Amino acid sequence: MENLNDQKQDLLAEDSSFMQAKLQRRSFLQFAGAGAAVVALTAAGCRKDRINTPLPSGVTLDFKDDFGVLNYAYALEQLEAAFYIQVASNPPSAFSSAERTYFQDIQFHEIAHREFFKRALSTAAIGSLEVDFSSINFSDRMSVLNAAKAFEDLGVAAYNGAGVRLTNTNFLVVAGQIVSVEARHAAYVRDMISNGSFADLGDAGFAGLNANASAGLDASLTPDKVLAIAGKFVKTKINVINL
Repeated sequence: MENLNDQKQDLLAEDSSFMQAKLQRRSFLQFAGAGAAVVALTAAGCRKDRINTPLPSGVTLDFKDDFGVLNYAYALEQLEAAFYIQVASNPPSAFSSAERTYFQDIQFHEIAHREFFKRALSTAAIGSLEVDFSSINFSDRMSVLNAAKAFEDLGVAAYNGAGVRLTNTNFLVVAGQIVSVEARHAAYVRDMISNGSFADLGDAGFAGLNANASAGLDASLTPDKVLAIAGKFVKTKINVINL
């Protein structure tokens, strides 16, 4: 295992130009995402090199240990990053200047999350997923906003449902900090759709994502339910074992 301090320095050096360029924006979303990415580096030293053995086709999520959960999160972050990269590269013409800026910020957060999991997992990481966004009209503002709402709500529910499976407290802390950023994304997107609805989970676009408002709890879904929902946006076959 590499020395933890050396490992952190290497990762921080890789990310320094990326983070410095983005932190110049006075965006609460930007600061929130950068904070989660930097803190997440503390868990990178806890990784173990484990070669992921895939099934004959697609990728395999093996939930027998924490690394299966981290790969699960990595798969979801790949999906979110791909979506926001596509939106940010060619946003709907009806987007305001502020909306364009915030979607660019969210894009950077999701890329940071994706790259953290990729580096932390090292040789245990699953491969890159091929996405399918054919059901989303990227030229239409409401189609994009509704898709963003669905992805963010699904991400929050996924982290909430998977946290109980983590045994390493470092990973659990990181997951908690990332899901809080995802929740900020969800709140902002909801406000873009309907001002003042930031805390109203309501109909998230997928069945089963309603919050327990009376208890003040956000949605929580088990990995099998999350993957069934996310599957419509992924071409790559995802094999699940030891769930």
